[in-house]
Amino acid sequence: MKQTDATQIEETIQTDFKKDMSYGDYLQLDSLLMSQQRLSDHHDEMLFIVIHQTSELWMKLILHEMTAATKAIADDQLERSFKMLARISKIQQQLIQSWSVLSTLTPAEYLEFRDSLGHSSGFQSYQNRQIEFALGFKNAQMLRVYEHETALFAQLTADLKTPSIYDETVRAMKRRGLPIDAAILNRDVTQDWEADASVEAAWAIVYQDVEQYWDLYELGEKLLDIGSQQQMWRFNHMSTVERIIGQKPGTGGSSGVSYLRRVLDHRFFPELWSVRTKL
Repeated sequence: MKQTDATQIEETIQTDFKKDMSYGDYLQLDSLLMSQQRLSDHHDEMLFIVIHQTSELWMKLILHEMTAATKAIADDQLERSFKMLARISKIQQQLIQSWSVLSTLTPAEYLEFRDSLGHSSGFQSYQNRQIEFALGFKNAQMLRVYEHETALFAQLTADLKTPSIYDETVRAMKRRGLPIDAAILNRDVTQDWEADASVEAAWAIVYQDVEQYWDLYELGEKLLDIGSQQQMWRFNHMSTVERIIGQKPGTGGSSGVSYLRRVLDHRFFPELWSVRTKL
């Protein structure tokens, strides 16, 4: 039977890759797709692995964009950071949606392979920790989880000591002449950000004079997008965990849902929320 136009391969399409790099070569698909190694014979463990591995890939991209955006803000190139921050927000939507896929895993199915996980847990995700550090949620105690990996521990310690994107934003506001207290500019950046009255007052000036401070206004809105999406990710994480294991402790030793619910009380960029009441 003669092939139709739809099935006939175009003559210009490359088919010989003996000497040229292919799609699979470029993406290193052999190693990537061999990384889903189930520790049980249960069908649904593949879902569990893929969800977490793809989440880590998205987190890697968030960190890539966050690092560049933070540098742009530190260099007073605020508009350059906007595309990166908008991209982070879109990536977060993918991460949030992934919980709905994982929630198709039932409690009975998860119990079939949960013991195979040992004490490994999403709590140990160092990229998620780096994202929290980059957003200003610092906690030196969390580093204890990574002490067994010398290079990683050193990297996370450096991340803890690095100013967050919010630290750099507040410094940029000061350089624009906004009244930020010296104490907040010289604060210990290894500590979790705490709400500051001078920062709130500076944001009030920005929001009340959008025309003069349009770039700072836009930056504030993009940070708020990211902060609220991160909270939504946390909430969906908690809901999915409760749906699958109820109130059982986590595999890493945490209290599980109780711990995740307490984390929800933390809010990124608090002055960007409180200023809305003051306006």
